[in-house]
Amino acid sequence: MRRLNPDHLDAFVQVVRLGTFSAAADRLSLSQPAVSLQLRQLERRLGVRLLDRLGRRVTATPAGEELLRHAARIDAAIAAAEEALARHSSGEAGRVRIGTGATACIYLLPPALSDLRRRLPGLEIVVTTGNTPEILRAVEDNQLDAALVTLPASGRAFQVRPLFDDPFAAIFPAGDDLPARATPAILAERPVLLFEPGARTRSLVDAWFARGGRAARPVMELGSVEAIKEMVGAGLGCSVLPGMALAAGHPRLAVRPLAPRLVRRLALVMRHDKAMTRGLREMVAALGRLRENAPALGTPTPPIRERGPRSRGVPA
Repeated sequence: MRRLNPDHLDAFVQVVRLGTFSAAADRLSLSQPAVSLQLRQLERRLGVRLLDRLGRRVTATPAGEELLRHAARIDAAIAAAEEALARHSSGEAGRVRIGTGATACIYLLPPALSDLRRRLPGLEIVVTTGNTPEILRAVEDNQLDAALVTLPASGRAFQVRPLFDDPFAAIFPAGDDLPARATPAILAERPVLLFEPGARTRSLVDAWFARGGRAARPVMELGSVEAIKEMVGAGLGCSVLPGMALAAGHPRLAVRPLAPRLVRRLALVMRHDKAMTRGLREMVAALGRLRENAPALGTPTPPIRERGPRSRGVPA
């Protein structure tokens, strides 16, 4: 069934309120024949006569009076829908979905998302944490709008925007007799606590041990960086953690640089063809401003040369 045309309904209301087709045509910035055509089409659509023409005046029939009572509610509903959609187009409403690892969620996202919420208080912000491969699959499947993850992030559909390098460090219980630098050989002689298998961070640490000719044999494998720090602080071993997790310091931990150095590169990853709403653009900008905090977190990095077509919407 064909729906009512809002323009035809508006023409009907104006004719009834103003009493003439010519006055309604002036109000609507239309010609009088155009208004007359809209009214005829509306009457044919509804199958009833809506107007009585008495001399120069036009009045509503009983059916027209009935439609007039509904017209106000229809107009209000349309106005409400347009207002709601306008908030989406302006970015004042809508939703953005970002995926990241637990460490970045704790130490990076809160200030960035707080800034975004102040700018767009009506925006719904959804954060999902997980390991890099599953987060990237969700971006590729359009279940997430963007990801803040540790590189590499392979995929023909992706645009990758590096943010900064985050150097790892070793942590020990404070007060121990500690070396100036932590090597794979030194750590292999102590109880080691590491991230659980499957995390990109864990694979980097395992590879670091392997380059030093040692295999990591952790006494504990945990999914929380805070849990690892507390366990080490309690004297249960040592660990290797991303630098961002150590920037604030800890009274029961001693931090030592690694030798050889181990660095992870964090990047914002999106699909090349992702449609950019204002909310998503603002989120990308907020994450890009993480570079401003790079001295406390790591070293800013130059962009990686991208493969494939450039995104139409992600800022460089």
